[in-house]
Amino acid sequence: MTDLKQTPLHPLHVELGARMVGFAGYSMPVQYPEGIMAEHSQTRNSAGLFDVSHMGQVILSGAPYADIAAAFETLVPMDVAGLGEGRQRYGLFLNDSGGILDDLMFANRGDHLYVVVNAACKEADIARMKSALEPGITVTEVTDRALLALQGPEAQTVLESLNARVIDMAFMDVATVMLDGVECWVSRSGYTGEDGFEISVPNRHAEALARLLLSHDAVAPIGLGARDSLRLEAGLCLYGHDIDETTLPAEAGLTWAIQKARRTDGARAGGFPGADAVLAQMAAGPARKRVGLRPEGRAPMREGVALFAASEGGDQVGVITSGGFGPTVGGPVAMGYVPTELAAPDTTVYGELRGKRLPLKVTKLPFVAANFKR
Repeated sequence: MTDLKQTPLHPLHVELGARMVGFAGYSMPVQYPEGIMAEHSQTRNSAGLFDVSHMGQVILSGAPYADIAAAFETLVPMDVAGLGEGRQRYGLFLNDSGGILDDLMFANRGDHLYVVVNAACKEADIARMKSALEPGITVTEVTDRALLALQGPEAQTVLESLNARVIDMAFMDVATVMLDGVECWVSRSGYTGEDGFEISVPNRHAEALARLLLSHDAVAPIGLGARDSLRLEAGLCLYGHDIDETTLPAEAGLTWAIQKARRTDGARAGGFPGADAVLAQMAAGPARKRVGLRPEGRAPMREGVALFAASEGGDQVGVITSGGFGPTVGGPVAMGYVPTELAAPDTTVYGELRGKRLPLKVTKLPFVAANFKR
């Protein structure tokens, strides 16, 4: 793993006994000695600290916010212009066919737009933004800051001990907050389905802040393994698995992220890559849909398992895109794509494992209800 990049917290992960793996070009902790099940339960019941410094942090600046927003709306189907200062939204980069190139978060910071993109896509995303937006808008990758995620029902209690200002932050609020004397960019968000915060902190202060947070009895370090099981139970997509460039937003169940202003007959309808295909599919309905799936029995069904409409015979109708054991659910859970006519809750489909078809029940997402502070 010598050719892998390291985050500023790499020495701390090693010190804490993490099992390190390669992920999106980085050496990342997949689990700590307590194990994935314990880390998952820690986050659901108390608080967990994640290192997400591998993700891309980008600032769009050099023009009034209205101009930055208008320019960014040529790349995403979201309402950027109508986003209030100090607020954040989920977004999508699309190709000319309406397929999803990446999912991301963007925040109105008053004089600039702050964007966080997935690690595996960040080089392509930054190149895309530079090509489309410069020179009118300056696109700057933030390379001198780490990114931490403090997630779980005790996250506020822990963070308010460093600055009580976070108490007043609601889900998707973003603010500059002093933590232990260090200027941090804090959003009340995350990707676990739990309440929590994402904290951008200067590299040189990242380890000290992480140690300070971990010194709380309520907090433990969490690796990629539990991060995956947590987001799966929360019904959240993992880019490159549940969504990719062949997936349109309506198929993925992500049309909630396309605000009225950008839809057909909206104030700024269309004008983004793949708009015709995306809006047409939203109007007509997709031929396939992402659904939750509950395998019968205790055996998980994982990514790549073929789905069929019947226990015997017939062609493959779908595929599992994410699957594993859901510790909070207490059994196996999965997500995948099936034809729309098979997407209603309680419909039975069959996954083929080692030549044998086993039943799964289509289930409404999420498996575990979100616990955000509204």
